Amino acid sequence: MSNDRASAFLALHHGSGFVLPNAWDPGSARMLAQLGFPAIATTSAGIAWSLGVPDGGAVDLDTMLEKVAAIVAAVDVPVTADLESGYGDDPQDVARTVLRATQIGVVGGNLEDTDGGALFGIDEATERIAAARDAAPRGTFVLNARTDAYFFGGAADPFAETVARAQRYVEAGADCVFVPGVNDEDSIRRLVAEIPVPLNIVAGLASHVIPAPELFALGVKRVSLGGSLARAALTALERAGRELLDTGTLGFLDGALPYAEVQRRFAD
Repeated sequence: MSNDRASAFLALHHGSGFVLPNAWDPGSARMLAQLGFPAIATTSAGIAWSLGVPDGGAVDLDTMLEKVAAIVAAVDVPVTADLESGYGDDPQDVARTVLRATQIGVVGGNLEDTDGGALFGIDEATERIAAARDAAPRGTFVLNARTDAYFFGGAADPFAETVARAQRYVEAGADCVFVPGVNDEDSIRRLVAEIPVPLNIVAGLASHVIPAPELFALGVKRVSLGGSLARAALTALERAGRELLDTGTLGFLDGALPYAEVQRRFAD
């Protein structure tokens, strides 16, 4: 079953483009799957926030995999996991993390090339991708190599740095490449031309929002949301709480799903 889901998930990357929403718990995953999304991603940010802690390493691997496993069990579509930078100091740690992810039914994962906001050296980052590939052979796991040359800055030429890293990661076994932080159409078009595997762009992260259809027209194959859906849900919660505190009114319920409808969504 996992191999079938992995094959189906990989096939999505070679179509005209698809939107991959990021869930943070079984409930959000079920609702997204019911809407018709063909695959679900997890968000480390959303999971961290749901636990009351900030994103960026506050959640240990055991807890993260426990939360991801609950998401996998809640839906019948492929699930790919945000594995951050692999939860370890060396490539062997990354390999163990990926292996554990496959054992809970995950059929893909993102691996970042940063630690503490700084890029790994390109050789070290490539070794980590290669270790992940060895732990999860092609056909069983869609390996999405994330490079943060744009997102964290610091590179003299983020485009050239991104392309150099992407090409090395592809040689090491990456099935696709994820480039957060790039948000101008010309750079995205050029990245598509230079990177020899499907390109993943995150929508809603930068101030210049490019709709998914426009990203597909530029050649992007995979559009993910990161923590954006979780942020939207938390924003709605904060606004509702603020209204209750300030005025005691219930305007936030306008347009809300009725209780019975929410119950129906989660009924077996």
